[in-house]
Amino acid sequence: MKKIDEMRGLVNSNGPSWGAIDPESAARMVLQNRFPTGLDIAKYTAKIMRADMEAYDADPANYTQSLGCWHGFIAQQKMISIKKHFGSTKQRYLYLSGWMVAALRSEFGPLPDQSMHEKTSVPALIEELYTFLKQADARELGGLFRELDAARANGDAVEAKRLENAIDNYETHVVPIIADIDAGFGNAEATYLLAKKMIEAGACALQIENQVSDEKQCGHQDGKVTVPHEDFIQKIRACRHAFLEMGVDDGVIVARTDSLGAGLTKQIAFSKEPGDLGDQYNAFLDCDEVDPANITNGQVFISRDGKLMAPKRLPSNLYQFRAGTGEDRCVLDCITSLQNGADLLWIETEKPHVEQIAGMVDRVREVIPNAKLVYNNSPSFNWTLNFRQQVYDAWVEAGKDVSAYDRDKLMSVDYDTTDLAIEADEKIRTFQADASKRAGIFHHLITLPTYHTAALSTDNLAKEYFGDQAMLGYVKGVQREEIRQGIACVKHQNMAGSDIGDDHKEYFAGEAALKAGGKDNTMNQFEAA
Repeated sequence: MKKIDEMRGLVNSNGPSWGAIDPESAARMVLQNRFPTGLDIAKYTAKIMRADMEAYDADPANYTQSLGCWHGFIAQQKMISIKKHFGSTKQRYLYLSGWMVAALRSEFGPLPDQSMHEKTSVPALIEELYTFLKQADARELGGLFRELDAARANGDAVEAKRLENAIDNYETHVVPIIADIDAGFGNAEATYLLAKKMIEAGACALQIENQVSDEKQCGHQDGKVTVPHEDFIQKIRACRHAFLEMGVDDGVIVARTDSLGAGLTKQIAFSKEPGDLGDQYNAFLDCDEVDPANITNGQVFISRDGKLMAPKRLPSNLYQFRAGTGEDRCVLDCITSLQNGADLLWIETEKPHVEQIAGMVDRVREVIPNAKLVYNNSPSFNWTLNFRQQVYDAWVEAGKDVSAYDRDKLMSVDYDTTDLAIEADEKIRTFQADASKRAGIFHHLITLPTYHTAALSTDNLAKEYFGDQAMLGYVKGVQREEIRQGIACVKHQNMAGSDIGDDHKEYFAGEAALKAGGKDNTMNQFEAA
Protein backbone atom coordinates (compact mmCIF):
# COMPACT_ATOMS: atom_id res chain seq x y z
CA MET A 1 0.00 0.00 0.00
CA LYS A 2 1.25 3.48 -0.89
CA LYS A 3 0.46 4.90 2.54
CA ILE A 4 2.77 2.40 4.31
CA ASP A 5 5.95 3.93 2.87
CA GLU A 6 4.84 7.42 3.97
CA MET A 7 4.10 6.20 7.48
CA ARG A 8 7.33 4.18 7.67
CA GLY A 9 9.30 7.33 6.89
CA LEU A 10 7.41 9.27 9.56
CA VAL A 11 7.96 6.60 12.22
CA ASN A 12 11.66 6.21 11.41
CA SER A 13 12.25 9.95 11.48
CA ASN A 14 11.12 10.08 15.12
CA GLY A 15 13.84 7.72 16.31
CA PRO A 16 13.87 4.96 18.94
CA SER A 17 11.04 6.45 21.01
CA TRP A 18 8.61 5.47 18.22
CA GLY A 19 10.04 1.97 17.92
CA ALA A 20 6.88 0.30 19.20
CA ILE A 21 4.72 1.87 16.45
CA ASP A 22 4.01 -0.43 13.52
CA PRO A 23 3.96 1.71 10.34
CA GLU A 24 1.50 -0.54 8.52
CA SER A 25 -0.98 -0.50 11.39
CA ALA A 26 -0.77 3.29 11.53
CA ALA A 27 -1.15 3.52 7.74
CA ARG A 28 -4.27 1.38 7.91
CA MET A 29 -5.82 3.67 10.51
CA VAL A 30 -5.03 6.71 8.36
CA LEU A 31 -6.70 5.07 5.35
CA GLN A 32 -9.74 4.25 7.48
CA ASN A 33 -10.12 7.92 8.39
CA ARG A 34 -9.58 9.62 5.05
CA PHE A 35 -11.61 12.70 6.04
CA PRO A 36 -10.50 13.95 9.48
CA THR A 37 -12.83 16.99 9.42
CA GLY A 38 -16.15 18.05 7.97
CA LEU A 39 -14.39 20.71 5.92
CA ASP A 40 -12.32 18.00 4.25
CA ILE A 41 -15.60 16.33 3.30
CA ALA A 42 -17.22 19.55 2.06
CA LYS A 43 -14.25 20.40 -0.18
CA TYR A 44 -14.06 16.86 -1.58
CA THR A 45 -17.79 16.47 -2.25
CA ALA A 46 -18.22 19.98 -3.70
CA LYS A 47 -15.79 19.07 -6.48
CA ILE A 48 -17.76 15.89 -7.15
CA MET A 49 -20.99 17.83 -7.42
CA ARG A 50 -19.49 20.47 -9.73
CA ALA A 51 -18.14 17.74 -12.01
CA ASP A 52 -21.56 16.06 -12.05
CA MET A 53 -23.21 19.37 -12.97
CA GLU A 54 -20.85 19.72 -15.95
CA ALA A 55 -21.56 16.14 -16.99
CA TYR A 56 -25.29 16.84 -16.88
CA ASP A 57 -24.89 19.98 -19.00
CA ALA A 58 -23.16 17.82 -21.61
CA ASP A 59 -25.83 15.08 -21.47
CA PRO A 60 -29.04 15.22 -19.37
CA ALA A 61 -28.94 11.44 -19.06
CA ASN A 62 -26.27 12.13 -16.42
CA TYR A 63 -28.74 13.23 -13.77
CA THR A 64 -28.10 12.52 -10.09
CA GLN A 65 -30.28 11.10 -7.30
CA SER A 66 -30.62 10.95 -3.54
CA LEU A 67 -32.86 9.75 -0.74
CA GLY A 68 -33.56 11.73 2.41
CA CYS A 69 -31.98 10.22 5.54
CA TRP A 70 -32.93 11.16 9.11
CA HIS A 71 -30.22 9.18 10.93
CA GLY A 72 -26.59 8.31 10.28
CA PHE A 73 -27.35 4.60 10.28
CA ILE A 74 -29.96 5.04 7.54
CA ALA A 75 -27.48 6.98 5.39
CA GLN A 76 -24.81 4.37 6.02
CA GLN A 77 -27.02 1.46 5.03
CA LYS A 78 -28.18 3.31 1.93
CA MET A 79 -24.63 3.85 0.70
CA ILE A 80 -23.56 0.30 1.59
CA SER A 81 -26.52 -0.95 -0.45
CA ILE A 82 -25.63 1.29 -3.41
CA LYS A 83 -22.04 0.02 -3.44
CA LYS A 84 -23.23 -3.58 -3.15
CA HIS A 85 -25.77 -3.41 -5.96
CA PHE A 86 -24.16 -0.93 -8.37
CA GLY A 87 -20.43 -1.13 -7.56
CA SER A 88 -20.06 2.64 -7.30
CA THR A 89 -21.53 5.64 -5.52
CA LYS A 90 -21.22 7.81 -8.65
CA GLN A 91 -24.12 10.26 -9.10
CA ARG A 92 -25.76 9.16 -5.82
CA TYR A 93 -25.99 11.73 -3.03
CA LEU A 94 -27.52 12.23 0.41
CA TYR A 95 -30.40 14.57 1.14
CA LEU A 96 -31.01 16.11 4.56
CA SER A 97 -34.66 17.06 4.94
CA GLY A 98 -35.66 19.86 7.29
CA TRP A 99 -39.05 18.15 7.51
CA MET A 100 -37.47 15.01 8.95
CA VAL A 101 -35.22 16.98 11.31
CA ALA A 102 -38.35 18.67 12.68
CA ALA A 103 -40.40 15.47 12.85
CA LEU A 104 -37.73 13.12 14.18
CA ARG A 105 -34.69 14.90 15.60
CA SER A 106 -35.93 17.84 17.67
CA GLU A 107 -35.59 17.87 21.46
CA PHE A 108 -39.14 19.24 21.55
CA GLY A 109 -40.40 15.98 20.07
CA PRO A 110 -42.23 15.60 16.75
CA LEU A 111 -42.84 18.99 15.13
CA PRO A 112 -44.38 20.17 11.85
CA ASP A 113 -42.09 21.52 9.15
CA GLN A 114 -42.27 25.14 10.30
CA SER A 115 -38.66 25.84 11.41
CA MET A 116 -39.52 25.46 15.09
CA HIS A 117 -36.80 22.86 15.70
CA GLU A 118 -33.38 23.83 17.04
CA LYS A 119 -31.21 25.18 14.24
CA THR A 120 -28.21 23.39 15.78
CA SER A 121 -29.91 20.04 15.14
CA VAL A 122 -29.29 20.49 11.41
CA PRO A 123 -25.45 20.66 11.47
CA ALA A 124 -25.49 17.99 14.18
CA LEU A 125 -27.32 15.63 11.84
CA ILE A 126 -24.93 16.40 8.97
CA GLU A 127 -22.02 15.49 11.23
CA GLU A 128 -23.81 12.31 12.31
CA LEU A 129 -24.50 11.25 8.72
CA TYR A 130 -20.86 11.57 7.78
CA THR A 131 -19.66 9.88 10.98
CA PHE A 132 -21.63 6.78 9.96
CA LEU A 133 -20.39 6.94 6.35
CA LYS A 134 -16.78 7.17 7.53
CA GLN A 135 -17.40 4.20 9.82
CA ALA A 136 -18.68 2.27 6.77
CA ASP A 137 -15.34 3.01 5.09
CA ALA A 138 -13.41 1.85 8.15
CA ARG A 139 -15.44 -1.35 8.37
CA GLU A 140 -15.08 -2.26 4.69
CA LEU A 141 -11.37 -1.43 4.60
CA GLY A 142 -10.92 -3.45 7.77
CA GLY A 143 -12.34 -6.45 5.94
CA LEU A 144 -9.90 -5.91 3.07
CA PHE A 145 -7.01 -5.68 5.56
CA ARG A 146 -8.03 -9.03 7.08
CA GLU A 147 -8.20 -10.60 3.62
CA LEU A 148 -4.76 -9.16 2.85
CA ASP A 149 -3.33 -10.64 6.04
CA ALA A 150 -4.80 -14.03 5.15
CA ALA A 151 -3.37 -13.90 1.61
CA ARG A 152 0.07 -13.05 2.95
CA ALA A 153 -0.15 -15.82 5.55
CA ASN A 154 -1.05 -18.30 2.79
CA GLY A 155 1.82 -17.10 0.61
CA ASP A 156 -0.58 -16.02 -2.15
CA ALA A 157 1.34 -13.10 -3.66
CA VAL A 158 -1.11 -12.60 -6.55
CA GLU A 159 -4.11 -12.26 -4.24
CA ALA A 160 -2.13 -10.02 -1.91
CA LYS A 161 -1.27 -7.71 -4.81
CA ARG A 162 -4.91 -7.61 -5.92
CA LEU A 163 -5.99 -6.62 -2.43
CA GLU A 164 -3.29 -3.96 -2.15
CA ASN A 165 -4.56 -2.41 -5.40
CA ALA A 166 -8.14 -2.57 -4.13
CA ILE A 167 -7.09 -0.75 -0.97
CA ASP A 168 -5.09 1.90 -2.85
CA ASN A 169 -8.05 2.55 -5.18
CA TYR A 170 -10.78 2.25 -2.59
CA GLU A 171 -14.03 4.18 -3.29
CA THR A 172 -15.39 5.91 -0.21
CA HIS A 173 -19.00 5.86 1.01
CA VAL A 174 -18.70 9.62 1.53
CA VAL A 175 -20.82 11.43 -1.07
CA PRO A 176 -22.24 14.95 -1.51
CA ILE A 177 -25.11 16.05 0.68
CA ILE A 178 -27.76 18.61 -0.19
CA ALA A 179 -28.72 20.04 3.20
CA ASP A 180 -31.92 21.94 3.94
CA ILE A 181 -31.32 25.23 5.74
CA ASP A 182 -35.06 26.08 5.49
CA ALA A 183 -35.47 29.87 5.20
CA GLY A 184 -32.23 30.52 7.09
CA PHE A 185 -33.68 30.52 10.63
CA GLY A 186 -33.60 34.30 10.84
CA ASN A 187 -32.09 37.24 8.99
CA ALA A 188 -29.12 37.15 6.62
CA GLU A 189 -26.62 37.18 9.50
CA ALA A 190 -28.36 34.24 11.17
CA THR A 191 -28.33 32.43 7.82
CA TYR A 192 -24.59 33.05 7.45
CA LEU A 193 -23.82 31.74 10.96
CA LEU A 194 -25.87 28.58 10.47
CA ALA A 195 -24.44 28.04 6.98
CA LYS A 196 -20.91 28.06 8.45
CA LYS A 197 -21.86 25.39 10.99
CA MET A 198 -23.42 23.24 8.28
CA ILE A 199 -20.35 23.59 6.06
CA GLU A 200 -18.04 22.77 9.00
CA ALA A 201 -20.08 19.60 9.49
CA GLY A 202 -19.52 18.57 5.86
CA ALA A 203 -22.28 20.13 3.73
CA CYS A 204 -21.16 21.03 0.21
CA ALA A 205 -24.63 22.13 -0.94
CA LEU A 206 -27.14 24.28 0.93
CA GLN A 207 -30.80 24.49 -0.06
CA ILE A 208 -32.53 27.71 1.00
CA GLU A 209 -36.10 28.86 0.32
CA ASN A 210 -37.79 32.22 -0.22
CA GLN A 211 -40.30 32.02 2.60
CA VAL A 212 -40.42 34.21 5.70
CA SER A 213 -38.43 32.48 8.43
CA ASP A 214 -41.02 32.96 11.15
CA GLU A 215 -43.91 32.08 8.83
CA LYS A 216 -42.21 29.12 7.13
CA GLN A 217 -44.38 26.16 6.08
CA CYS A 218 -43.67 22.86 4.39
CA GLY A 219 -43.76 23.37 0.62
CA HIS A 220 -46.75 21.01 0.42
CA GLN A 221 -48.84 22.83 3.02
CA ASP A 222 -51.04 25.89 2.71
CA GLY A 223 -50.29 29.29 4.24
CA LYS A 224 -46.87 29.87 2.69
CA VAL A 225 -45.55 33.44 2.85
CA THR A 226 -42.76 34.63 0.54
CA VAL A 227 -40.31 37.51 0.88
CA PRO A 228 -39.27 40.20 -1.63
CA HIS A 229 -36.41 39.24 -3.90
CA GLU A 230 -33.81 41.45 -2.24
CA ASP A 231 -34.45 39.79 1.13
CA PHE A 232 -33.89 36.36 -0.41
CA ILE A 233 -30.85 37.48 -2.40
CA GLN A 234 -29.23 38.71 0.84
CA LYS A 235 -29.48 35.16 2.22
CA ILE A 236 -28.01 33.69 -0.97
CA ARG A 237 -25.10 36.09 -0.61
CA ALA A 238 -24.76 35.08 3.06
CA CYS A 239 -24.45 31.41 2.08
CA ARG A 240 -21.85 32.21 -0.58
CA HIS A 241 -19.78 34.26 1.86
CA ALA A 242 -19.95 31.39 4.34
CA PHE A 243 -18.64 28.94 1.72
CA LEU A 244 -15.82 31.28 0.74
CA GLU A 245 -14.85 32.03 4.33
CA MET A 246 -14.64 28.32 5.08
CA GLY A 247 -12.49 27.69 2.01
CA VAL A 248 -15.12 25.68 0.11
CA ASP A 249 -14.88 27.68 -3.10
CA ASP A 250 -16.92 25.12 -5.06
CA GLY A 251 -19.83 25.14 -2.60
CA VAL A 252 -23.27 24.82 -4.20
CA ILE A 253 -26.35 26.93 -3.39
CA VAL A 254 -29.80 25.58 -4.25
CA ALA A 255 -32.42 28.36 -4.37
CA ARG A 256 -35.93 27.07 -3.70
CA THR A 257 -39.00 29.05 -4.70
CA ASP A 258 -42.36 28.33 -3.09
CA SER A 259 -44.12 31.03 -5.11
CA LEU A 260 -46.12 28.59 -7.24
CA GLY A 261 -48.22 27.65 -4.22
CA ALA A 262 -47.68 30.71 -2.02
CA GLY A 263 -50.28 33.45 -2.35
CA LEU A 264 -49.13 35.67 0.52
CA THR A 265 -46.37 38.11 1.39
CA LYS A 266 -45.50 39.87 4.62
CA GLN A 267 -43.87 42.88 3.02
CA ILE A 268 -44.34 45.41 0.28
CA ALA A 269 -40.98 45.52 -1.49
CA PHE A 270 -38.87 48.68 -1.53
CA SER A 271 -38.76 50.24 -5.00
CA LYS A 272 -36.63 53.12 -6.25
CA GLU A 273 -37.93 53.36 -9.79
CA PRO A 274 -40.49 51.77 -12.11
CA GLY A 275 -39.53 48.31 -13.32
CA ASP A 276 -36.89 47.56 -10.70
CA LEU A 277 -37.00 44.31 -8.78
CA GLY A 278 -39.09 45.72 -5.94
CA ASP A 279 -41.58 47.18 -8.39
CA GLN A 280 -41.84 43.84 -10.22
CA TYR A 281 -42.60 42.09 -6.92
CA ASN A 282 -45.24 44.66 -5.97
CA ALA A 283 -46.83 44.39 -9.40
CA PHE A 284 -48.12 40.96 -8.41
CA LEU A 285 -50.00 42.30 -5.36
CA ASP A 286 -53.77 42.10 -5.45
CA CYS A 287 -54.85 45.76 -5.24
CA ASP A 288 -57.92 47.92 -5.56
CA GLU A 289 -57.84 51.43 -6.96
CA VAL A 290 -58.64 53.97 -4.25
CA ASP A 291 -60.66 57.14 -4.47
CA PRO A 292 -58.78 59.65 -2.26
CA ALA A 293 -62.15 60.83 -1.02
CA ASN A 294 -62.92 57.39 0.40
CA ILE A 295 -59.74 56.52 2.31
CA THR A 296 -60.43 54.45 5.41
CA ASN A 297 -58.49 54.06 8.63
CA GLY A 298 -55.40 51.85 8.55
CA GLN A 299 -55.20 51.48 4.77
CA VAL A 300 -51.79 51.05 3.09
CA PHE A 301 -51.21 52.43 -0.39
CA ILE A 302 -48.85 52.04 -3.32
CA SER A 303 -48.78 53.88 -6.61
CA ARG A 304 -49.18 51.91 -9.83
CA ASP A 305 -49.26 53.51 -13.27
CA GLY A 306 -50.06 56.87 -11.73
CA LYS A 307 -52.95 55.47 -9.72
CA LEU A 308 -53.35 55.17 -5.96
CA MET A 309 -53.79 51.48 -5.10
CA ALA A 310 -54.58 49.71 -1.84
CA PRO A 311 -53.05 46.20 -1.55
CA LYS A 312 -55.50 43.71 -0.06
CA ARG A 313 -54.40 43.05 3.51
CA LEU A 314 -55.70 40.13 5.58
CA PRO A 315 -56.49 40.15 9.32
CA SER A 316 -53.14 38.31 9.74
CA ASN A 317 -51.49 41.54 8.47
CA LEU A 318 -50.33 39.68 5.36
CA TYR A 319 -50.83 40.87 1.80
CA GLN A 320 -52.13 38.61 -0.94
CA PHE A 321 -51.00 38.24 -4.54
CA ARG A 322 -53.31 38.24 -7.52
CA ALA A 323 -54.69 34.79 -8.34
CA GLY A 324 -52.97 33.04 -11.22
CA THR A 325 -49.63 34.83 -10.82
CA GLY A 326 -47.78 31.94 -9.17
CA GLU A 327 -45.98 30.71 -12.27
CA ASP A 328 -44.83 34.20 -13.28
CA ARG A 329 -43.57 34.87 -9.76
CA CYS A 330 -41.82 31.51 -9.71
CA VAL A 331 -40.01 32.21 -12.98
CA LEU A 332 -38.89 35.65 -11.76
CA ASP A 333 -37.66 34.09 -8.49
CA CYS A 334 -35.59 31.55 -10.45
CA ILE A 335 -34.00 34.09 -12.77
CA THR A 336 -33.09 36.56 -10.03
CA SER A 337 -31.67 33.80 -7.80
CA LEU A 338 -29.37 32.53 -10.54
CA GLN A 339 -28.32 36.08 -11.37
CA ASN A 340 -27.31 36.65 -7.76
CA GLY A 341 -25.18 33.63 -6.86
CA ALA A 342 -27.40 30.54 -6.76
CA ASP A 343 -26.20 27.50 -8.69
CA LEU A 344 -29.30 25.32 -8.84
CA LEU A 345 -33.04 25.86 -8.58
CA TRP A 346 -35.77 24.05 -6.70
CA ILE A 347 -39.34 24.62 -7.85
CA GLU A 348 -41.86 23.19 -5.40
CA THR A 349 -44.89 22.02 -7.37
CA GLU A 350 -48.24 20.55 -6.38
CA LYS A 351 -47.94 17.50 -8.64
CA PRO A 352 -45.23 15.61 -10.58
CA HIS A 353 -46.02 16.72 -14.13
CA VAL A 354 -43.12 16.93 -16.58
CA GLU A 355 -44.66 19.54 -18.86
CA GLN A 356 -45.69 21.82 -15.99
CA ILE A 357 -42.10 21.85 -14.73
CA ALA A 358 -40.68 22.16 -18.25
CA GLY A 359 -42.92 25.12 -19.05
CA MET A 360 -41.34 27.16 -16.26
CA VAL A 361 -37.80 25.96 -16.94
CA ASP A 362 -38.14 26.87 -20.62
CA ARG A 363 -38.95 30.45 -19.60
CA VAL A 364 -36.03 30.59 -17.16
CA ARG A 365 -33.66 29.22 -19.81
CA GLU A 366 -34.58 32.05 -22.17
CA VAL A 367 -32.53 34.19 -19.76
CA ILE A 368 -30.20 31.61 -18.13
CA PRO A 369 -29.53 28.91 -20.79
CA ASN A 370 -27.91 26.37 -18.44
CA ALA A 371 -30.47 26.70 -15.61
CA LYS A 372 -31.11 23.36 -13.95
CA LEU A 373 -33.14 22.02 -11.08
CA VAL A 374 -33.11 19.96 -7.96
CA TYR A 375 -36.58 18.40 -7.85
CA ASN A 376 -38.51 16.93 -4.96
CA ASN A 377 -40.07 13.60 -5.99
CA SER A 378 -42.27 14.14 -2.97
CA PRO A 379 -44.12 11.51 -0.93
CA SER A 380 -46.75 14.24 -0.53
CA PHE A 381 -47.79 13.48 -4.12
CA ASN A 382 -50.15 10.56 -4.69
CA TRP A 383 -48.00 9.23 -7.52
CA THR A 384 -50.36 6.39 -8.42
CA LEU A 385 -53.45 8.59 -8.71
CA ASN A 386 -51.61 11.50 -10.37
CA PHE A 387 -50.14 9.41 -13.15
CA ARG A 388 -53.25 7.34 -13.73
CA GLN A 389 -55.19 10.57 -14.12
CA GLN A 390 -52.53 11.95 -16.48
CA VAL A 391 -52.85 8.85 -18.66
CA TYR A 392 -56.64 9.01 -18.45
CA ASP A 393 -56.64 12.65 -19.60
CA ALA A 394 -54.20 11.87 -22.43
CA TRP A 395 -56.43 9.02 -23.58
CA VAL A 396 -59.49 11.28 -23.56
CA GLU A 397 -57.62 13.88 -25.61
CA ALA A 398 -56.54 11.18 -28.07
CA GLY A 399 -60.12 9.94 -28.42
CA LYS A 400 -59.54 6.56 -26.75
CA ASP A 401 -62.35 4.75 -25.00
CA VAL A 402 -62.16 5.35 -21.21
CA SER A 403 -65.64 4.09 -20.35
CA ALA A 404 -64.16 1.28 -18.21
CA TYR A 405 -62.55 3.81 -15.85
CA ASP A 406 -63.80 6.21 -13.17
CA ARG A 407 -61.28 9.08 -13.11
CA ASP A 408 -61.97 9.92 -9.46
CA LYS A 409 -61.43 6.32 -8.32
CA LEU A 410 -58.35 5.39 -10.29
CA MET A 411 -56.42 4.68 -7.07
CA SER A 412 -58.50 1.53 -6.61
CA VAL A 413 -56.72 -1.82 -6.62
CA ASP A 414 -59.34 -2.93 -9.14
CA TYR A 415 -57.42 -1.02 -11.81
CA ASP A 416 -53.95 -2.35 -10.95
CA THR A 417 -53.73 -4.82 -13.84
CA THR A 418 -55.42 -2.63 -16.47
CA ASP A 419 -53.68 -1.16 -19.51
CA LEU A 420 -54.13 2.32 -18.07
CA ALA A 421 -52.43 1.42 -14.79
CA ILE A 422 -49.59 -0.36 -16.58
CA GLU A 423 -48.96 2.68 -18.78
CA ALA A 424 -49.08 4.97 -15.73
CA ASP A 425 -46.57 2.81 -13.84
CA GLU A 426 -44.20 2.97 -16.80
CA LYS A 427 -44.45 6.78 -16.77
CA ILE A 428 -43.63 6.76 -13.05
CA ARG A 429 -40.66 4.49 -13.71
CA THR A 430 -39.26 6.80 -16.40
CA PHE A 431 -40.29 10.08 -14.75
CA GLN A 432 -36.80 10.95 -13.55
CA ALA A 433 -35.11 10.28 -16.90
CA ASP A 434 -37.94 12.00 -18.82
CA ALA A 435 -37.94 15.07 -16.58
CA SER A 436 -34.16 15.37 -16.65
CA LYS A 437 -34.20 15.35 -20.44
CA ARG A 438 -37.20 17.63 -20.94
CA ALA A 439 -37.39 19.80 -17.82
CA GLY A 440 -33.78 20.48 -16.83
CA ILE A 441 -33.76 18.41 -13.65
CA PHE A 442 -30.16 17.71 -12.63
CA HIS A 443 -30.94 16.10 -9.28
CA HIS A 444 -33.91 13.97 -8.27
CA LEU A 445 -34.52 13.36 -4.60
CA ILE A 446 -37.21 11.91 -2.38
CA THR A 447 -37.40 14.00 0.77
CA LEU A 448 -38.96 11.57 3.24
CA PRO A 449 -38.60 8.00 1.94
CA THR A 450 -36.87 6.48 4.94
CA TYR A 451 -39.49 8.01 7.27
CA HIS A 452 -42.08 5.97 5.40
CA THR A 453 -39.98 2.80 5.05
CA ALA A 454 -39.27 2.78 8.79
CA ALA A 455 -42.99 3.07 9.53
CA LEU A 456 -43.96 0.38 7.02
CA SER A 457 -41.33 -2.18 8.04
CA THR A 458 -42.04 -1.63 11.75
CA ASP A 459 -45.76 -2.11 11.17
CA ASN A 460 -45.15 -5.35 9.30
CA LEU A 461 -42.85 -6.70 12.03
CA ALA A 462 -45.19 -5.70 14.87
CA LYS A 463 -48.16 -7.31 13.12
CA GLU A 464 -46.32 -10.62 12.76
CA TYR A 465 -44.29 -10.76 15.99
CA PHE A 466 -47.13 -9.80 18.34
CA GLY A 467 -49.57 -12.00 16.40
CA ASP A 468 -49.74 -15.71 15.72
CA GLN A 469 -46.35 -15.83 13.97
CA ALA A 470 -44.47 -14.74 17.12
CA MET A 471 -40.72 -15.33 16.71
CA LEU A 472 -41.23 -16.68 13.20
CA GLY A 473 -42.46 -13.22 12.26
CA TYR A 474 -38.99 -11.83 12.94
CA VAL A 475 -37.01 -14.81 11.61
CA LYS A 476 -38.95 -15.19 8.37
CA GLY A 477 -39.62 -11.54 7.68
CA VAL A 478 -36.29 -10.08 8.79
CA GLN A 479 -33.34 -12.32 9.61
CA ARG A 480 -33.89 -14.93 6.91
CA GLU A 481 -34.18 -12.17 4.31
CA GLU A 482 -31.08 -10.41 5.66
CA ILE A 483 -29.09 -13.63 5.24
CA ARG A 484 -30.42 -14.43 1.78
CA GLN A 485 -30.13 -10.89 0.43
CA GLY A 486 -26.65 -10.36 1.85
CA ILE A 487 -27.61 -7.49 4.15
CA ALA A 488 -24.46 -6.56 6.07
CA CYS A 489 -26.40 -5.76 9.24
CA VAL A 490 -27.17 -9.42 9.86
CA LYS A 491 -23.72 -9.31 11.53
CA HIS A 492 -24.76 -6.44 13.73
CA GLN A 493 -21.71 -6.64 16.03
CA ASN A 494 -19.45 -6.17 13.02
CA MET A 495 -21.59 -3.31 11.72
CA ALA A 496 -21.34 -1.54 15.07
CA GLY A 497 -17.53 -1.68 14.88
CA SER A 498 -16.58 -4.74 16.91
CA ASP A 499 -13.98 -5.95 14.39
CA ILE A 500 -12.53 -2.45 14.03
CA GLY A 501 -12.11 -2.39 17.80
CA ASP A 502 -10.40 -5.77 17.73
CA ASP A 503 -7.94 -4.51 15.13
CA HIS A 504 -7.10 -1.53 17.28
CA LYS A 505 -6.61 -3.74 20.33
CA GLU A 506 -4.12 -5.78 18.36
CA TYR A 507 -2.31 -2.64 17.14
CA PHE A 508 -2.07 -1.29 20.68
CA ALA A 509 -1.56 -4.48 22.75
CA GLY A 510 -0.24 -7.12 20.35
CA GLU A 511 -0.58 -10.65 21.69
CA ALA A 512 -2.05 -9.31 24.94
CA ALA A 513 -5.16 -8.05 23.14
CA LEU A 514 -8.44 -9.42 24.51
CA LYS A 515 -10.55 -9.52 21.36
CA ALA A 516 -14.33 -9.89 21.03
CA GLY A 517 -14.31 -11.83 17.76
CA GLY A 518 -13.18 -15.18 19.12
CA LYS A 519 -14.74 -18.64 18.74
CA ASP A 520 -17.53 -17.91 21.23
CA ASN A 521 -18.85 -14.89 19.33
CA THR A 522 -22.32 -15.87 18.11
CA MET A 523 -21.83 -13.79 14.96
CA ASN A 524 -19.76 -16.75 13.72
CA GLN A 525 -23.10 -18.46 13.01
CA PHE A 526 -23.44 -16.20 9.99
CA GLU A 527 -20.04 -16.93 8.45
CA ALA A 528 -21.57 -19.41 6.03
CA ALA A 529 -24.45 -17.08 5.16
